[in-house]
Amino acid sequence: MTQYNWQQTYTDLHTPEAVSTHRPVIGITGNYADQTLTLAEGYYRSVLKAGGIPVVIPPYEQTDMLIPQIDHLDGIIFSGGGDINPLFLGQQPLPALHSITPLRDRQELLLARLAYDRQLPMLGICKGIQVIAAALGGELYQDLETQKTDVTVKHSQQLARTEASHTVSINHDTLLYNIYGKTEIPVNSFHHQAVKTVPAGFRISAQSTDGVIEAIESAEWKSIIGVQWHPECFITDGNRSHLPLFEWLVAQADSFRQARTLHRHIITLDSHCDTPMFFDRQIDFSHRDPRILVDLHKMSEGHLDATIMVAYLKQEARDETSLAIATQKADTILTQIETMVGKIPGQAAIARTPDDIRRLKAEGRKAIMMGIENGYAIGRNLQLVNHFRQRGVVYMTLCHNGDNDICDSARGENEHHGISPFGQQVIAEMNRLGMMVDLSHASEQSFYDAIDISTQPIVCSHSSARALCDHPRNLTDDQMRRLAATGGVAQVTFYNRFLRTDGQATIEDAINHLDHMVNIMGVEHVGIGTDFDGDGGVPGLASASELINFTRQMLQRRYSPQDIQLIWGGNFLRVMQTCQSQTPNPPPQ
Repeated sequence: MTQYNWQQTYTDLHTPEAVSTHRPVIGITGNYADQTLTLAEGYYRSVLKAGGIPVVIPPYEQTDMLIPQIDHLDGIIFSGGGDINPLFLGQQPLPALHSITPLRDRQELLLARLAYDRQLPMLGICKGIQVIAAALGGELYQDLETQKTDVTVKHSQQLARTEASHTVSINHDTLLYNIYGKTEIPVNSFHHQAVKTVPAGFRISAQSTDGVIEAIESAEWKSIIGVQWHPECFITDGNRSHLPLFEWLVAQADSFRQARTLHRHIITLDSHCDTPMFFDRQIDFSHRDPRILVDLHKMSEGHLDATIMVAYLKQEARDETSLAIATQKADTILTQIETMVGKIPGQAAIARTPDDIRRLKAEGRKAIMMGIENGYAIGRNLQLVNHFRQRGVVYMTLCHNGDNDICDSARGENEHHGISPFGQQVIAEMNRLGMMVDLSHASEQSFYDAIDISTQPIVCSHSSARALCDHPRNLTDDQMRRLAATGGVAQVTFYNRFLRTDGQATIEDAINHLDHMVNIMGVEHVGIGTDFDGDGGVPGLASASELINFTRQMLQRRYSPQDIQLIWGGNFLRVMQTCQSQTPNPPPQ
């Protein structure tokens, strides 16, 4: 036996190469029974072989420690073990139920849900696939033999765990197929429980010959796979055929780690959010409210620093009474935003300037800016521009779906043939006061008129590319070129009908629009305006909690950290800074 020189190893660990090495940290849930925590070596050796750093997650009662623990992980493996306590799933135990560990089950069901909310890459193995499925809304068989009548494969084996016991068929158009490169693989099987139905947003990726679900995966571009077999057992026997599954997890965890690290160092801004539209439903912004797509917790989960909440006004009649009602409504919504944020001063604050956002990020608080969607709010009263600017409004969308007294809408009747004479005064006043001119929703002629009238760069706070989705709300390539030539910025939006002309748009469509806009305008003129809570949100980008997925997509498409910093807020804040620097008397802080 060669003598181990630990002193030399200690010295080697302090070389620049060793110190600078960054590897993703993979948490692995331990098996718990009789007050003893164990972990089969196959789990951690597989992670090590795949290039990750394994750490064991023990079961414990302190649920308030779960989120801090997750925030130090880059991926999770839910390991195998005993049966899941059916009482946690609203079921009574069947006679065939085996041993259960309620402490572990209680914690892992919570862990799976919390990790899912944070987009953490996950791999479930045997019991782990069942934990993921149950935590996210799927159903389980407590016992295949008594609950599924057409079982023809022996799923609970007594073979050595390094031996294959049957084969599974992998569906061709799945992530699992991309990992294994095969439609059939041999697996081992040591279970009598199984997934009965997959959760929403998931799909079956492999089945045994008797139809038992053997693998599930996210159908929404999330890094989640569950398998019913034990791939780690093959690896300890020198069989590397299942190592690609762990290599996939470690690669996804490394991508997540890079994105999360990047978010810690840059400002991330969503330039258009319609959450105030839900104020009449008594939403709770300080909690994870399922009725809205943007709240304090979802912003934290998705690593979003700032959002611009707008006072949206539907285009209505333009008589004096209706115009006064519109102005009052805009004021009311802005007050409601201020009141909402004022209730959580330790977590968020109203921001009026780019410097405010930077300061709040340094303080660990979220920044909420205010905008107005539809110049209908000022009616025909030019003085109201100053009124709303003094309230802290950073931009005003000149119109919405319908012509108003300022300009024609993309969905209007071409009343003014572009910007009206009053609209020219409005743009000049917005320029003077440092309020950004937003041309999302404007007609093409209104767009070109505003470009010519404005002395400051303009923005399109939530518009995508018409070349990819032929919708009048989207920007043509020529519009984008003109916008870029005058220093403006267009914010790709995640509204389904602005991403695809048919079918369901996804995160892939959103990133394709981004790519096209960057190719046309240059990376210095593109950003992100989700339109969350205003019908924005697509699979993979369904709420603020999933925004880190977009960063991962950008990294995958070789955008540099500098590019991503510009897209995620740098460009929009540059225009805001330019506009506000012209203000003779900035609004009070």
